[in-house]
Amino acid sequence: MVEERYAYILVEHEKWWKTRCNQSHRDLNTQAFVRRGRVGPKDAQTLLFYVKLPIGEIRGHGDFLERISGATDELWNMYGSETVFESRNEYDDFVEGRSMVTFIRFRNLQELEKPIAWKDLSATLGIKKMPNGGRYLRRETVNSLVRMEL
Repeated sequence: MVEERYAYILVEHEKWWKTRCNQSHRDLNTQAFVRRGRVGPKDAQTLLFYVKLPIGEIRGHGDFLERISGATDELWNMYGSETVFESRNEYDDFVEGRSMVTFIRFRNLQELEKPIAWKDLSATLGIKKMPNGGRYLRRETVNSLVRMEL
C-alpha cells in the first residue's frame, strides 16, 4: 500500500449518509457506495465519508475492500443489497441510464464521535472546495485530522 493512498474521501449526500448509518446499526457489515461511471479509489485502506453541504463534515470512516466497475445490471444483481437503495427503481433513477457503474465496497462503517468540520479539513488540505470525485489522503494527514489511528 502506497502511503499517499492510505485513505480516500467519498462525497456523500446527507440522505444517503443517514441510510448508510441505519444499515450499519442493523448489522449490515459490508456496504457498497455507488458511483456513476468508472470512478473512485483503486487502492486505499480507509474510506472517509464527507457529507456535502450544508453539513460539510467528515462524519465517518470504513475499511476499503474493493472497487468494482461493470455493467449496471450485473453489479446490482451481485451487490444491490449492500447499497443504500431500497429498490431497483431507486437505483435506476440514481444511475440515470448509464450502462457502467462503480461499486466501492467497504465494511465496518464507524461514525466519528467528533465530525471533522470543513474549515479544519480545508485548512489541513489547503483546498477551497471538496472535489466531487473525492480525494486520496496520506496516513499522516488522516491521523492529524482525527488525532487517532483509524
